Amino acid sequence: MPDRATYLTREGYKKFDEELLHLRTVKRQQIAERIREAKELTDTVDNAEYDDAKNEQAFVEGRIQELDAVLANAQIIGDGPHPDYVILGSRVTVKDADGVEEDYSIVGSVEADPRHGQISNESPVGRALLGKRAGEQVSVTAPGGSFDLTVVSVA
Repeated sequence: MPDRATYLTREGYKKFDEELLHLRTVKRQQIAERIREAKELTDTVDNAEYDDAKNEQAFVEGRIQELDAVLANAQIIGDGPHPDYVILGSRVTVKDADGVEEDYSIVGSVEADPRHGQISNESPVGRALLGKRAGEQVSVTAPGGSFDLTVVSVA
């Protein structure tokens, strides 16, 4: 069964690719050096530095595998012409009931960073906005309750 597509912006793809390169070329070497130094200090039994380095190594190797899978299944979004309705890769300005405007980029779940205005297409707000046009109102049902938003613009 093929893996599910991972939706990434070109910037998101580049960020993950750079992280993967750093982990493979820099971090692996740093951890290998820590392990070697810890082994030289004392026996590996009851060696906290050795255990810590091995745990970090396991974490880094897991992250490398995760990034390999993300990039192997990546589908770049937002490169083509943007329609006048919300799709993956759209930049959307919405207004809440109090008139407060917020800007969001609709991205895939692995790239989502709500604090920086990048919301997942799988999030309650992202799902509600998909397919909507400027001027339309959407109702969002989220764990914290329901609320309405008005789409101000789509780019």
